[in-house]
Amino acid sequence: MGGAFVENVGRLVGTVFLLVGIAGFIPGLTTNLYDGLEFAGDDGTSDLLGLFAVSVLHNIVHILFGIAGLALAATASGARAYLIGGGVVYIGLFLLGIVGGGDWIPADDADDWLHLLLGVGMVAVGVATTRKRPVRSTA
Repeated sequence: MGGAFVENVGRLVGTVFLLVGIAGFIPGLTTNLYDGLEFAGDDGTSDLLGLFAVSVLHNIVHILFGIAGLALAATASGARAYLIGGGVVYIGLFLLGIVGGGDWIPADDADDWLHLLLGVGMVAVGVATTRKRPVRSTA
């Protein structure tokens, strides 16, 4: 796996985050959009796909995180930094959700576990797709 592969993975992850952020503003994909979507915090009642708590700020962060991924995926080193660094951020968000320190972000058990899976997955993919492999000798 080379530089082009990690760039493509970075683009894919960035695109997914961008689409998730946009989806958080689409009625039907997000419940209680008009009367339950708060700007920030965990007091809102809007859920993406009826499962993941969202807010205006939460959606904007996903959109910006997606745009950052698309920009950083222009190079292998940027894509690697995005995947590993972003994964560490998401592991941190999981821990924040577990200890209850995230009252400024909408989070619940579904969000917390998704943050852990995203974080571990992003770090693992960032490392696995850029790992140097020994060259086999045919002699």
